[in-house]
Amino acid sequence: MTSEPSTFYKHATIITINPNREVILDGAILVTGSRIVGVGKTSNFPPSFLPPNTKTISLSGRILLPGLINTHSHLAQSLLRGLAEDLPLHSWLCDAIWPLEASYAEDDGYVAARLTIAEMLKSGTTCFLESMLTHRSGFENVVRAVGESGIRACLGKLVKFEESNKELNITDPRDKDMASMSITSMLSAHSTYHGSFNDRLHVWAAAGTPRGSPLSSHLGIGETCREHSIGLTMHCAEAPKDLTIYRDSYGLTPMQFCQQAKLTGKKTVLAHMVHLDLSIDLPILEATGTTVAHNPNSNLKLASGIANVPEMLDGGVNVSLGTDGAPCGNTYDMFREMHLAGILHKGANLDAKLVGAETVLEMATINGARALGLEREIGSIEVGKKADFVVVRPGLNAAPWDEGQVVDGGLDPMTVVVYSCSGSDVEMVVVDGEVLVEDGKLVKMDEGEIVEAAKKLIKGIRERSGIKAVNRKGWKYV
Repeated sequence: MTSEPSTFYKHATIITINPNREVILDGAILVTGSRIVGVGKTSNFPPSFLPPNTKTISLSGRILLPGLINTHSHLAQSLLRGLAEDLPLHSWLCDAIWPLEASYAEDDGYVAARLTIAEMLKSGTTCFLESMLTHRSGFENVVRAVGESGIRACLGKLVKFEESNKELNITDPRDKDMASMSITSMLSAHSTYHGSFNDRLHVWAAAGTPRGSPLSSHLGIGETCREHSIGLTMHCAEAPKDLTIYRDSYGLTPMQFCQQAKLTGKKTVLAHMVHLDLSIDLPILEATGTTVAHNPNSNLKLASGIANVPEMLDGGVNVSLGTDGAPCGNTYDMFREMHLAGILHKGANLDAKLVGAETVLEMATINGARALGLEREIGSIEVGKKADFVVVRPGLNAAPWDEGQVVDGGLDPMTVVVYSCSGSDVEMVVVDGEVLVEDGKLVKMDEGEIVEAAKKLIKGIRERSGIKAVNRKGWKYV
């Protein structure tokens, strides 16, 4: 019988995010198979403690932290980067994104998913929630990309109803595939793929945004997810008009609607949540254990507004982080989201103490794990948890950070990660104990091949949809 291989990572600054919130200086972790079996000071691991044939990796000068968890992303949209710039949400959706998504064919979704996953891994994301996987992307395409890449994923299979609010003048070309976006099709995907790849892949339901469709239809989604213990995600209260839509169409606030439709719960992730009735909605969020996925970059770029994250955190709401998709956020770099989340609310509220670096790191790790129902498996560096972690090598942008001066009041590693680092500073990424990024390079994927395939396919999508990027006003391209 062959024992599982072990790897000893030593001499790192470890931001554990464990219940004691310990930062271990000159720390080490021992990984056997897919699990962390030891965490502590490097000096606490004498050679006699290590299993035979243990591989040793020195991480001197590096910071090791739990893998980042992106709780709101659109995998298939990486191909659409830059094709809907400087547009408000309504026009962005109706005039660009939906027609483009409706024009995907064959392997387009597979190529897009590989592109997104490659970017996520290289920038430190080890687990993500796909928030609305459309039919034309091909669910099987994305499953295949997840399996090949080694990343951990929760894939939200879109369940939606025909756009019915005529006052908004919304037409969704994706509605031609309505039969493939039913509760039945979601259940089929769940029974087929949930738990695949050593349980790295989970299947969720992604409910379409309520825009006047019957509450009873959404209740059907909520009841189905509760009956089958399926995670549920939905875009909610994102645009300035959304609060009015909930009030006028249903006579309810956003969270009253979600509660009546049974869309709330500890495995529900509601994205954006910018326009709420705070006095009513925050208590419901806290009481039901529902997570809010904060997307600061997307909300600002689409002029949606700024979510009341400080109030949510103070009210006991679990708040996680997401990048949204490439057409509105441009990148899937969670370091950018952490940095923005750490400064946005200070400026908006004229209070420099709000949402500190340590809080942002929790949002990007353990809060994300809690959102996905995976807090016992990932989200912190602890014995018994999955070996999902990221190694950052701070450079010139973080100088004069020095681990040896942290205790004496030197630059704190948490502020280094949140305020100084970016995805380009990621040196190593490990998921399920497997090294997927080493020396800043993908191990299991060919980056050049992925980029070239994306360049080739986007031309066909643009031609079929008729959507083209708009040149900068007043500039000539010669």
